[in-house]
Amino acid sequence: HVQLVESGGGSVETGGSLTLSCTGSGISLSSAFCVGWFRQAPGKKREGVAGINGDGSTTYADSVVGRFAISQDNAKPTLYLQMNNLKPEDTAMYYCAASLSAYCPPGLPPRSASFPRWGQGTQVTVS
Repeated sequence: HVQLVESGGGSVETGGSLTLSCTGSGISLSSAFCVGWFRQAPGKKREGVAGINGDGSTTYADSVVGRFAISQDNAKPTLYLQMNNLKPEDTAMYYCAASLSAYCPPGLPPRSASFPRWGQGTQVTVS
């Protein structure tokens, strides 16, 4: 059974930092495929935050550029999202997801067709 599990969420003050982690079984977090972080705030649609391609290149939503950093430890395997200078608008449930493609689709659309594997999420609250 393929499963992704997020952790590291919590409550922080504006300007604070958090590091989210995502672990997976099987080939869920294979370095050969695009994996990404998404978030969904109350009353809003789920949106892509950051992705890492099979070649190691990364992509970010404009709203988090310069503040968030996605990385992957292929040995574990674990996906990370380092979040710095957090803002109240970053408050959301954060999810990791894995695709079956080497490259992340432009704009990181949170579609199951693009990302068939999802975790249950970890809550981030910034006040």
